[in-house]
Amino acid sequence: MFWTTGNPEQDIARVSGFGLSAGQLGFPGELPLDNIGERWASALSKNPEFALTTAVCSYVGEDYADVETVRQTVGLVPRNTRAERVQRTKKVADIAASLGIGSVACHIGFVPEDRRSPEYAELCSMVRGICDHLSPRGQNFTLETGQEPAEALMAFIDDVGRDNLKINFDPANLILYGMGDPVDALRAVASRVVSVHCKDGVRPKAPGALGVEQPLGSGEVDFPAFLQTLKQVGYKGILSIEREEPDIPRREQDIRHAVKFLINLLRL
Repeated sequence: MFWTTGNPEQDIARVSGFGLSAGQLGFPGELPLDNIGERWASALSKNPEFALTTAVCSYVGEDYADVETVRQTVGLVPRNTRAERVQRTKKVADIAASLGIGSVACHIGFVPEDRRSPEYAELCSMVRGICDHLSPRGQNFTLETGQEPAEALMAFIDDVGRDNLKINFDPANLILYGMGDPVDALRAVASRVVSVHCKDGVRPKAPGALGVEQPLGSGEVDFPAFLQTLKQVGYKGILSIEREEPDIPRREQDIRHAVKFLINLLRL
């Protein structure tokens, strides 16, 4: 999973340098979207072996410092930024459709716990609108796991009531937010999972804090069990390595480690 710099050919070369030929394309919140679709179409025509499976949205002003900051700033839940972010999500979806990308993903934010509240109903309605925008092109809208337990996420999806509302499953996020065991959660939501992140981390050490991301295999995600469960539930998509380490040399080192780590596990 990588964030485009606005230079698609450079981005493809960077990802291919890890020995990878597919990925999820992230659109940073500050990235201007004008002409980005055309630039990516040109780059992909020159690199036909490279595949994009998901367009990932992020938004200006998101902050993952701690749980309360996430609640106030992340995704489509905060009312003060919702309209602008919904429009950006639809624009990214339009660009993704022009590139043949079948899924659009984001962190929606903390879904209200009270399913009878007006806030919950508003969120359901908003997500229906996004799903309906994507549906005519055969696209899925995929919600990333982490900010609610698996059962709550499935209940929300059921309440939205759209067949193209799916899940981008990130096992580490369940750990980082203290929302349960990733393998148990995967079994609970497997029918809606269409994409997967491979990321690792350790649980929060204090109430209100977030856990800490770690290189693959050094956190609390049981990757042998996770990969085995993916096989058991019939998952056929790619495994997208995600590493959010800000130090670029260390991030690249950890990605190379992750590639070898996953290949070795898949051979077992």
